[in-house]
Amino acid sequence: GGKCTGCDRGCTFAATDAGQDMQPCSERSDMIAARVDKMVALRRSERSQRRVAVVLFNFPPNAGGTGTAAFLAVFESLYNTLAAMQRAGYSIDLPEDVDALRRAILNGNPEHHGAPANVLAKISADDHVRREPWLREIESQWGPAPGKHLTDGRNLFVLGARFGNVMVSVQPSTGVEGDPMRLLFDKGFAPTHAFSAFYRYLREDFAAHAVLHFGTHGALEFMPGKQAGMSGACWPDRLIADLPNVYLYAANNPSEGTIAKRRANATLVSYVTPPLAEAGLYRGLNELKASLSRWRQLGPDEDHERPALAALIQSQACELELAKSEPVWDGESSAVITTLNEKLLELEYTLIPHGLHVVGKAPTVEERVDMLLSIAEAAHGAVIDDELRQAIRAMLTGSPIKLSEAQRELMQKLADSNELLHEHFELDGMLTALDGRYVRPAPGGDMMRSPEVLPAGRNLHGFDPFRLPSAYAVKDGARQAERLLAKHHEDTGAFPESIAMVLWGTDNLKSEGGPIAQAMALMGTAPRFDSYGRLAGAQLLPLESLGRPRVDVMITLSGIFRDLLPLQVRMLAEAALLAAQADEPVEQNFIRKHVLAWMSEHEGDIETAALRVFGNAEGTYGANVNHLIDCSRWDDEDELAEAWTCRKGFAYGVSGRPVSKPALLNSVLSRVELAYQNLDSVEVGVTTIDTYFDTLGGISRAVKRAKGPDAAMAPVYIGDQTRGGGTVRTLSEQVALETRTRTLNPKWYEGMLAHGYEGVHQIELHLTNTMGWSATTGQVQPWVYQQLTQTFLLDPEMRERLARLNPSASARVASRLMEAYERNYWTPDADTLDAMRRAGEELEDRLEGIYEGDKA
Repeated sequence: GGKCTGCDRGCTFAATDAGQDMQPCSERSDMIAARVDKMVALRRSERSQRRVAVVLFNFPPNAGGTGTAAFLAVFESLYNTLAAMQRAGYSIDLPEDVDALRRAILNGNPEHHGAPANVLAKISADDHVRREPWLREIESQWGPAPGKHLTDGRNLFVLGARFGNVMVSVQPSTGVEGDPMRLLFDKGFAPTHAFSAFYRYLREDFAAHAVLHFGTHGALEFMPGKQAGMSGACWPDRLIADLPNVYLYAANNPSEGTIAKRRANATLVSYVTPPLAEAGLYRGLNELKASLSRWRQLGPDEDHERPALAALIQSQACELELAKSEPVWDGESSAVITTLNEKLLELEYTLIPHGLHVVGKAPTVEERVDMLLSIAEAAHGAVIDDELRQAIRAMLTGSPIKLSEAQRELMQKLADSNELLHEHFELDGMLTALDGRYVRPAPGGDMMRSPEVLPAGRNLHGFDPFRLPSAYAVKDGARQAERLLAKHHEDTGAFPESIAMVLWGTDNLKSEGGPIAQAMALMGTAPRFDSYGRLAGAQLLPLESLGRPRVDVMITLSGIFRDLLPLQVRMLAEAALLAAQADEPVEQNFIRKHVLAWMSEHEGDIETAALRVFGNAEGTYGANVNHLIDCSRWDDEDELAEAWTCRKGFAYGVSGRPVSKPALLNSVLSRVELAYQNLDSVEVGVTTIDTYFDTLGGISRAVKRAKGPDAAMAPVYIGDQTRGGGTVRTLSEQVALETRTRTLNPKWYEGMLAHGYEGVHQIELHLTNTMGWSATTGQVQPWVYQQLTQTFLLDPEMRERLARLNPSASARVASRLMEAYERNYWTPDADTLDAMRRAGEELEDRLEGIYEGDKA
């Protein structure tokens, strides 16, 4: 007979002649039946009797990040959600206001228990041992119960607070945040005692009718197990079991949302990202703009003023780190001043996210203007100017205004989008899902590029994998490939033989496979489709039509890409193999050149030598470089390279199955001349999240190690196709742009601080991610740290605000800036260093409750 490989029962069935015959799996059938039963019970239950477990996230733990999520003001959104549930008939004891809600969850009794939030319940170690079905697996990883996480040695803690029939809880940490190297070597990784006990508590002790995971994103769906088609041996399936799982999820992240659906059986309810606004100028940038404006206005009879004005402009630009002091500018410096003006325009008109999104709160008129302007430009090709801004404002306020036929047509489209921005959609979506009813589907993506993601409050769905990359993406990918090669030639005067490129799932889903097509174009290949228009593999483009050599592209995949796009993984591997096998001059085919060189030095076939697609082992995600940076548990940068190489050393060939190839990976890395990645979206910059430096930064550091201690860091480039035709920047340029337009920009940080506790956490994240780039690439300019220090640490008023709103995160701001100094990423003068130390000590004292200012 046959034996099922898709479950942990190993159920058997009668042997058949046809190897592909479908057979029922009793374990999966039982789970589906149990989930249907729970969903029916949820739908039939009275709202007044229904128990709902809301799950907040806590990453990184003990760092002022409890109750935070991507782009979301969690506590304001949660308060509005609880109020809507109460109005809908749920039995909820609603706190007086948002601050009372936050205090109940975070500030109840954590000091007494040494926990990061209020301890709602205790589970005795004896009870846990008696009831934990997978105790042996957990103890093999974390030792005897109750372990060392969220425990006093006798009990496990469940964090959160109860408000009537709704329990707001905090998901425990995964346990590896302080020791991420464990994930490198643990093949049978299991969640901690606290993590498993938490979900058992929701299922059995609280006896929830449904769970609501609140915001993007938690750790449940990334627990060990199969990539898709869960079984009873997979941890996400074990933990969520048959509980109806509703997940409030960012609309701009369909790829990770799909993982939550596939691995944690989630019904997604989308929320929109914050409004986008032009960064504008501030402080010295405004003064520089005035001087540049004066330069442009000088007439021929005023040329005698130009030398002095040029000197002033240069001085102002030097103060802002936008120019160098040598050579001295004079009246003949029009070219450099024109270039400076272009830089300033880019800073002024760069789009930035403004604040955090609040579920259930209507956008203001100005926020709607900014949102609709960005939609008009990205989705409808409109040119943003004052006339368009006034027309949109008039539409929103009902003011009369004269419009052309084309303008009226655009205004109608924008009016439709505006109607879909109503604040009730997200709340309605959650209430519908919690009723166990049908939630309408919606595509995921960026609101500005894809207005069809509106309205929010819908169930994000996937895509057609057989149509990726699209015909448009193939054309645009070729253009972006040439743009990258041109930028590298402009900077170095050379044509690269080998490139390292990072591919994520998220940006490929949003762009119909644009980055995939770009990688294919660099290799001189293209997708091959069958007669039905479905993706069938790769094909070579003739060298004559390509007009340049084939570039050797080493591709590193995110775990999400691997899970969602297996056809594309095999296509990319086939593209490299076809190029390696092509009978072409090696000076026109660098893939073949390097493959033949490797084969001459090693025993192996061409299929092995041509492996160019690398990623994680099945069921694992990330390089853990970000975890090492976050917990500061590393001594030198080679440790970061080692972490990346261990995690990403699995090669994917035309079969799509991963094989560990660390030696081949090291050989391929040693030839890389530049590293590259595309920006995911306007909202998600390289300093916004740690995943960029985890992947692109990690590969850059691994390239440096593979080349040897005396080799220079390879250039790192960022492709930005979020506006217009696209541009390529060096990493240093990108970090500088984001630092000026976001982190140092009062418009950005005041927008964040309007959300209090969570806003301080966001500022700290940007600073930590900036240091992540220093650690992995060394390409962050020292002035960045100097100005961040002046703005957030040495300004007494700002320091007081941050400490009052979020003591833990503000202390981390100080310690991170000091760490950057200690690791030689910048060198403050003696007075600045002394002031930093005193400010840091003050913040630590506040954190420990002994700050004198708190005793008044």
